[in-house]
Amino acid sequence: RPGTTMLSRVAETLYWLARYIERAENTARIVNVNANLLLDLPKGIAPGWKPLVDITGANGLFEEHYKDYGERQVMRFLLGDERHPGSILSALAAARENCRTIRDFVPREAWEQINGLMLFAREGLQKGLTKTGRHAYLRGLITNSQLITGLLDGTMLHDQGFEFLKLGRYLERADMSTRIADVHSATLLPDADEVRPYDNIQWVSVLKSMTAYQMYRRSTQIRVQRGPVLGFIFKSPRFPRSLRWCIDHTRIGLERLPRNEASLRVNGRLARALDAAELDGFSQKELHDFIDELQLGIAELHGEIAQTWFPPLISASAA
Repeated sequence: RPGTTMLSRVAETLYWLARYIERAENTARIVNVNANLLLDLPKGIAPGWKPLVDITGANGLFEEHYKDYGERQVMRFLLGDERHPGSILSALAAARENCRTIRDFVPREAWEQINGLMLFAREGLQKGLTKTGRHAYLRGLITNSQLITGLLDGTMLHDQGFEFLKLGRYLERADMSTRIADVHSATLLPDADEVRPYDNIQWVSVLKSMTAYQMYRRSTQIRVQRGPVLGFIFKSPRFPRSLRWCIDHTRIGLERLPRNEASLRVNGRLARALDAAELDGFSQKELHDFIDELQLGIAELHGEIAQTWFPPLISASAA
């Protein structure tokens, strides 16, 4: 049915629009926090820039085009390399193109903001790659991404299209939050006695990657340490960047859509795995294996959403 195909195309475009904006914002966050972390740690302990590429999982692509994981190379790759689909510039270009094709479905102000953010990202890139210009550039990207998210929430019709927008946002956020926790906890600092005094700095950086530090302190009212931090960023039902929040709000969105049975089953498995996890007692390997399972579940959930609602896999009989 042409009408059904058209609507499913719009749903898919809104879903990816939200994912790309969330991806750009999260990438800006981790670059900004890593730069600050390197200033806080002594040279022999500082982890360097490779962990940021590890978070994206794009090491193969990076190594095709760059000789080493130096600061300038990693910054160029994550901020402005258009050969890398996860770079900030690539994500914003994709968000802009998605928004352009469905301009009737989003408020004009949102289109203007997305267009403006793309121009800001491109025109400010060279300055953003410098040490002196980096902080202002990244803060501008984060603030304007959040402005777009708030604008869409506050001005779009909260219909089925809006549910797909939120599904994209929360799946992307869940994916990036698990990556940040995995890579920060595994490779930002080696597991050795001589660096134990710096554990606190490491876990503060994990929280700051998600702008979670103040909310962690307010929620837990205990000092920053590994177990409680993992509990907060994975299981907090009240913090909107935690994995629990993302899974809960993905479920709420799915419940408002037709033909949702398969997707809700996968979402329920993710929620149960999270409930059962004793994060405080996990070794580093157990944490990594657990996060791998979550990542596979998030990818499976994306696959179910795409198969159920996005063209060309939608059939007339299912509509």
